[in-house]
Amino acid sequence: MRKKITPPRFIVLSFLALIITGGILLIFPFASSSHQFTNPLIAFFTSTSATCVTGLVVVDTGTYWSGWGQFIIILLIQCGGLGYMTITSFFLILLNKKVSLEHRMILKQGLNVYNISGIMRFLQVTLLVVLAMEGLGTIALTLRFLRDYSFWKALTMGAFHSVSAFCNAGFDIMGGFQSFQGYTNDLTLNLTVMILIVTGGIGFYVLWRLLHPRDRGLTFHVKIVLKITLFLIFAGAGLFLLFEWRNPDSIANLSLRGKLLAAFFQSITPRTAGFSTVAIKNLNQSTQFILTWFMLIGGSPGGTAGGIKTTTFIVITGLVIYSIRRKGSVVIGKRTIKKGTLMRAVFVFGFAIFVIAVATLVILFVQGDEFTFLQVFFEVISAFGTVGLSTGITTHLSSVSRFVIIVTMFVGRVGSMSLVISMMGRRKTPHIGYPEEDIAIG
Repeated sequence: MRKKITPPRFIVLSFLALIITGGILLIFPFASSSHQFTNPLIAFFTSTSATCVTGLVVVDTGTYWSGWGQFIIILLIQCGGLGYMTITSFFLILLNKKVSLEHRMILKQGLNVYNISGIMRFLQVTLLVVLAMEGLGTIALTLRFLRDYSFWKALTMGAFHSVSAFCNAGFDIMGGFQSFQGYTNDLTLNLTVMILIVTGGIGFYVLWRLLHPRDRGLTFHVKIVLKITLFLIFAGAGLFLLFEWRNPDSIANLSLRGKLLAAFFQSITPRTAGFSTVAIKNLNQSTQFILTWFMLIGGSPGGTAGGIKTTTFIVITGLVIYSIRRKGSVVIGKRTIKKGTLMRAVFVFGFAIFVIAVATLVILFVQGDEFTFLQVFFEVISAFGTVGLSTGITTHLSSVSRFVIIVTMFVGRVGSMSLVISMMGRRKTPHIGYPEEDIAIG
């Protein structure tokens, strides 16, 4: 009898398939602007970064890749951001085909929803929102780029950056590894990109609850996500202004509007888009360190963002407060958090710290004294959180270090729970009880 593939394993394998397919296509001459074969490591690094919607690059996307290469990259971003099964389901709906129960179970896992009841309606609304947001983003950005480029160039740039922003990918085709640093004071571009990033990063379930006409009122999950998202946006902007206000290499010479736009943009983009309107390498080390924590937290479950997720962050924070106050249970928003949820949050956070520590250690060992600890630490967290921000060391990494970053991006995108469950498979756990014991802690 053929062994069925579990939803977590299917998710992992689908991402691998996309990465391999994209990597192979990017190797061929038609994908590069020089019309020459691309080094396989560069091709697979780019494919992994695009599929995992990260944004770290070892060659400039706007100048190295041809139009076909950029088209492949944006397709990988779209498929990686929404998920292979979501894209497949969309075409099945268009063709009026029946979606199997197994297919729906995989969708449930990939979209991070609670049950399969009404999941097809949920998927339809999600895809409509995606098309609407990316379409409106394309129009807004195209109109802005028309001031600087021809119509077709502006349209291409508008569409590419709209998809990249909504999928929290961070890829840009501005050229010169500059991202949007030439548009620091531009209100239209900043607001459009920020709205796309936040909308794509808060999670499809949250969008469903906000937009579904039949469901009035917000669930506990939605309220928590919205509150922590707003808190992180304003807290990040405030900290950025505090640490960078007098930095002449970042925002000191900008107008008040420019400073505010830069602060909010750099607060939103680490979770987890990877665009920038100021050079990250020019920021104070204190600011870079703060950004690492925002990259680690990331966006919310079931969206296009990476990181440990906002909900994991709030649960871990609640657990710490509970431990300090020695209360009987963890309470957030007048709700007691289930023990299983606490254990999953601790596992996700612990697994993230483990992966980041190992990857950082390996790169520090391989690169020697070429980079500082903060530079490597920043790069690794950016990879794990699928962010794409960099202090400028990506292009200087050795082959071994690039491979480490590839693995880190993949693990960060598929998620620790999905990866571990897919590797473990189905095992029967014996129901054996053991006596309780105590050990000294701290």
